[in-house]
Amino acid sequence: MSPRHLALAVGLAAVWGFNFVVMQVGLRYFPPLLYAGVRFAMAAFPALLFVGRPGVPWRWVAGVAATLGAGQFGLLLVGMRAGMPAGLTSLVLQMQALFTVLFAVTLLGERLTARRVLGLAVAFCGLALVAFDFGVAGPLGAFALCVAAAAAWGLGNVVQRRAAPPDSLRFMVWVSAFSAPPLLLLSVLVEGAPVLSTAMEGWLSLVYVAFVSTLGGFGVWGWLLRRYDASTVAPYTLLVPVFGMSSAALVTGEALSWPELLAAALIVSGVLYTGTRPRRPASVEPAATPS
Repeated sequence: MSPRHLALAVGLAAVWGFNFVVMQVGLRYFPPLLYAGVRFAMAAFPALLFVGRPGVPWRWVAGVAATLGAGQFGLLLVGMRAGMPAGLTSLVLQMQALFTVLFAVTLLGERLTARRVLGLAVAFCGLALVAFDFGVAGPLGAFALCVAAAAAWGLGNVVQRRAAPPDSLRFMVWVSAFSAPPLLLLSVLVEGAPVLSTAMEGWLSLVYVAFVSTLGGFGVWGWLLRRYDASTVAPYTLLVPVFGMSSAALVTGEALSWPELLAAALIVSGVLYTGTRPRRPASVEPAATPS
């Protein structure tokens, strides 16, 4: 990646890391499926009235909506509501990087270089250290839901890579429009008649996740996936739990332990090593033959 694109990927990880604290706030006021459905409805309307067609076949829009939209966020928010704390959730969800690489290799035929394998191994050592230090605080069912959400995200990354939409923001608007109806229908069937909170804090949470995290974040994500292999872009999301735990510490006052700081260093090192290319040695001009 170029330095500008690398900075964009790191900035996106920061936005998504803080997103877990924001979602935890929103779930105080809304049930999870309703929260996810309203989130995508806000991201789609009224933007849908001003954008053109997605520029890709509708099956790709439906595929990304089913995986990245309804699948990932439906499972994720239900898992958080079932007892998964924000910090651990931000960690577990980053298993999507592994799922993305596996799906990209098996479905797209992408090559897995030794450099990427080593970088991912270092980063996942950091994730394992955080998990060991933090502990699985939530119920097993909630933990499994978050792992399933990570798998849905990984598959969605590969589907979006295959779709290669010409305009990522326009594409995400349509994905949001396709994601909202099934989530809202499931909310009515599972959670009952919707009751919208009037608390300003809950609505501000929805504004952030709808416009900053969803439209802005996945617009940038799709733009990066269109320019690089999925197995190159995905490891940068391993930085999300670093920003997630940091923002939780700043907002909620949670202390960061030395194992967590060491894990963050491992994650950053592994991601940077995975996403950069080794410098080629400069070619040496042959010495001129004396006359």
